[in-house]
Amino acid sequence: MNQISSSTHASAASGAAFMLAASLAFAGSNTLQAVLPTPTEYGGFGMSSTGMAFWQYVIASILALPLIFRIGINNLRTSHPLAHEVRAFTSALGVHVFVYGFASGVPIWQMVTLLATGPLFIILGSTVLLGERASTARIAAALLGFAGAIIVSGIGAEGFTWQTFVPIVAAALWATTDILTKYLTRKGESPETLTISLLVLITPNHLAILLLATAFSWILPAGAAPGFPFALPTGTGLLLLLLLGALTGAAQYLLSFAYRAADATFLQPFGDLKVPLGAIVGWIVLGQVPSIWFWPGAALIILASLFLYLVEGRERPTKLATA
Repeated sequence: MNQISSSTHASAASGAAFMLAASLAFAGSNTLQAVLPTPTEYGGFGMSSTGMAFWQYVIASILALPLIFRIGINNLRTSHPLAHEVRAFTSALGVHVFVYGFASGVPIWQMVTLLATGPLFIILGSTVLLGERASTARIAAALLGFAGAIIVSGIGAEGFTWQTFVPIVAAALWATTDILTKYLTRKGESPETLTISLLVLITPNHLAILLLATAFSWILPAGAAPGFPFALPTGTGLLLLLLLGALTGAAQYLLSFAYRAADATFLQPFGDLKVPLGAIVGWIVLGQVPSIWFWPGAALIILASLFLYLVEGRERPTKLATA
């Protein structure tokens, strides 16, 4: 095997390792997102879910300052400021909806797994709004993943409630963020502009959502913005909040390293490992035992990603040179 081939395999291995590390960081942050907003009488810290999301991203943004300065503030120049703002807002709103799911009692294994409905929303949105033609493999993989999500959700089972739809709404919002990213890429926006605009705009949008949730708390579901949402926990709760922000920032760094080393299609199956990892961490730390339907549903979701990787992997031109 020559040097080009060895370099390619080394990059793929590095990308997979960084993606696995990011999945572990996400599993840890999901566990903390479940603990901090849980009422104190149930062993949590009673934080407002909107307040937790705001402080989480304030801390993560501070930790991301070296990355922001390395990319360069000058990359904020754009001809599409409104699209960038909507993209940042939907991303932030997705976070608030997602953490509200934890506050309303949806277990980690169900929250994380139902995010797998996202690819179906991306395919639908890209087809309808951007005029893209989805390949048969992508449609099949999205439907297979969606079927797995339906199984995990427990539709028809005793434990199914309306809160089950919360992570699906979050998945739809994050899919909108991805579709807007595709749109801006078509408009000629550079990866640097896309990255730094989200890093800079995400915290102000979290603040705006927090203020709106506080102003309209009387019509929001219980747990979304209880009490004074800016209040910080004390003692152990504050340390866990700092750890949550650090894990959020670390996950973003790890993702950037992973995508620098390997392409997104190759990394997708490794990213889906956050589903079983999240369930395992929630099981060990919080004692949230997944239902019997979790395992076949999660297996379908991971198989869908592996199927797409294998099909599209054959279509990608090989990077290996002959000896």
